[in-house]
Amino acid sequence: MNQTQNSGERPLQFVKLLSWSVMTLILGSSLALSIFISKTAENALLKKQEQFGLLLAENLSHQVYTRFALPVMIRYGRISLSEEDQFNRLDQVVRNTIHSFRVRELHIFSKDGTVTYSLDTDEMGKPGSDQKDLDAVADAYQNERFKAKIIENISKFRALVSIRNPKPGSIMLKAYYPLRAEQNLAAISDNPIMGILEFEQDITEEYMAVINLERLIVALSLLTSLVLFILIMTLMRRAERLNMQRIEEKELLERELHQQEKLAGMGRMVAGVAHEIRNPLGIICSSSELILKKARKEENPHTRLIEAVHEEAKRLSRTVGEFLDYARPKHPNLFDLDVGRILDQVAVFLEPECEKLGVTIDRIYHGDLSARGDKDLLYRAFYNIVSNAMQAMEKGGKVSVSAVGDNGVVHVTVSDTGPGFDEESLGKVRDPFFTTKDTGTGLGLAIVNSIMESHKAQFQIGNNAEGGARIDMIIPK
Repeated sequence: MNQTQNSGERPLQFVKLLSWSVMTLILGSSLALSIFISKTAENALLKKQEQFGLLLAENLSHQVYTRFALPVMIRYGRISLSEEDQFNRLDQVVRNTIHSFRVRELHIFSKDGTVTYSLDTDEMGKPGSDQKDLDAVADAYQNERFKAKIIENISKFRALVSIRNPKPGSIMLKAYYPLRAEQNLAAISDNPIMGILEFEQDITEEYMAVINLERLIVALSLLTSLVLFILIMTLMRRAERLNMQRIEEKELLERELHQQEKLAGMGRMVAGVAHEIRNPLGIICSSSELILKKARKEENPHTRLIEAVHEEAKRLSRTVGEFLDYARPKHPNLFDLDVGRILDQVAVFLEPECEKLGVTIDRIYHGDLSARGDKDLLYRAFYNIVSNAMQAMEKGGKVSVSAVGDNGVVHVTVSDTGPGFDEESLGKVRDPFFTTKDTGTGLGLAIVNSIMESHKAQFQIGNNAEGGARIDMIIPK
């Protein structure tokens, strides 16, 4: 009997040993897999942050060139940041560009490593304090390429085990980028590199999102390992029940995998919709317009439904058009034109909407309004400005449009009797995607600003002393 008992215990001990071995293998592989997934996610985040940093650097370089370097060279013939007016202009351009990107420090270095601009004015005119920074500046100047690195002021282990989130600035992206002179300025300069941009961007929040993901993955790995171990131990007593549970788990995993594959396919499809949706929308708009005209003529009982379809199609088309116009700005084709005639066309086109909103448009023209510009782009800019003014007046009002030709420019002013811009949003209205409307895209004034810049025109946004918004556009003849 003892012999039988021992022979029964040996298989049981073997099963226990096998169970513990399987548990160890599962735990090790789960942890290894979780570390691999976590590291992949972390690398993907840091790579994405470097790409965002490159986009920020390219945007800042373009803004510095178009809104500072080129106008200053045209006006003064040279760039000298020791002059207060030029420094203030550059400082405003830089701060407006980086205001929402959590940039802690920003410097512009000359070739010899001298700080020509800094958010901290005390650092201007001084050489860089860190030899590694100077080497990075020299490398960026020599190779003319973007370079970024991650500065971690907190250890990875401490971030993982700490209950409290690290302070802002614990994880920083430090980047170097050559500020390039674009075609017009490069033609009059021996060196197309205007300086080396260095900035530090706080990416602590994004980094902690990955840390939280890593915590979740490790916790799930440990939990999964524990659950599997319990299932394996239960197998010795309840083999049939465990087998059913494993079948159910397999089916659940298959359903989740199938769902993930469907979501991935939907993501790829949505990514291509933005490029493919414009042409079908045009067909829908034109077709619905024809059907609407026919329905009105025949007094069809579904006319209101057709009107709703047509209006929503037009709204969606405008939204897609704004995104595409902003993403791919059109280069202006300059021809002789009459600014007053373009303003008249805008007013005539908006007459039906004026009647709906109870808005009147007053036009006052003086002097010679001839200029050189792109008729379509200027029409788009004037249309956006006047349309925004109309929409700002919920209970009706008046939009005043004046154009004065004098001293080699055409000065166009659009003002309204609406609430005007509040102080908080006045400095942000030019920024893309900033809007105070429930249905707006926030690209209207950004597109207008781009059009004015392409015509080398001044674009000023403010409020009238007596109330209401005021937009000034000074277009050179």
